[in-house]
Amino acid sequence: MTILVTGGAGFIGANFVLDWLAQSDEPVINLDKLTYAGNLETLASLQGDARHVFVRGDIGDAALVDRLLAEHRPRAVINFAAESHVDRSIHGPEDFIQTNIVGSFHLLESVRAHWGGLQGAEREAFRLLHVSTDEVYGSLAPGDPAFTENHRYEPNSPYSASKAASDHLVRAYHHTYGLPVLTTNCSNNYGPYHFPEKLIPLMIVNALAGKPLPVYGDGMQIRDWLYVKDHCSAIRRVLQAGRLGETYNVGGWNEKPNIEIVNTVCALLDQLRPRADGQPYAARSAM
Repeated sequence: MTILVTGGAGFIGANFVLDWLAQSDEPVINLDKLTYAGNLETLASLQGDARHVFVRGDIGDAALVDRLLAEHRPRAVINFAAESHVDRSIHGPEDFIQTNIVGSFHLLESVRAHWGGLQGAEREAFRLLHVSTDEVYGSLAPGDPAFTENHRYEPNSPYSASKAASDHLVRAYHHTYGLPVLTTNCSNNYGPYHFPEKLIPLMIVNALAGKPLPVYGDGMQIRDWLYVKDHCSAIRRVLQAGRLGETYNVGGWNEKPNIEIVNTVCALLDQLRPRADGQPYAARSAM
């Protein structure tokens, strides 16, 4: 028994691999392109662990994915591979189209061919779990109820539009070909190994370096914050018991405006690493 994890050197993917192998001896084949957001140092504790096989490569490389599926015959593929930063998607959307849409298409084709060749119990047990984002649903106004799985898709950035497209492809492959898929749409993750351009680690790094703390607009943009290890637990549960073809939203029930997150980070740093001049870190926030 083996699973194939794509994007397993990124923030969420690496946390999932570490959590999986902390709780199970089932081996992980970890396929990651190692773009700017991939970091093998995150997985340093698994060096020499025979349960973890790292392969550097792209989900859009059909020959490579086909070989890994044929060689390792995983019972499940968990797809974390994605370009995932909104600002980067605005400044350069092409990589997001190529990875999140075209790459997902090639992965689906490889998985469909592999699944089509399976027989009996192995075919019945096989799953593809596609990890997506709540940003495909658009934005919530203050007082709006939380997104549900039936909420209309209203993506507002090239990133969220590309993830919405990949979600639709996954759904289509289930309804057209019967591919046994599951989809999760998560809210804003935070936790260990978070890439430093994201809000929480950026505030920490800038504060400790004495740099300004940039906050967009009035800082009142509201997001739901989900601890990454809780997200990993949800993915394991969906893989174990999810109904084929279904979408599962994964949230933290922790909706807060960005400025509150920044002020909370500053207050914690005031306690843990007080500034030499005695001033609060929040004094450097730029709105």
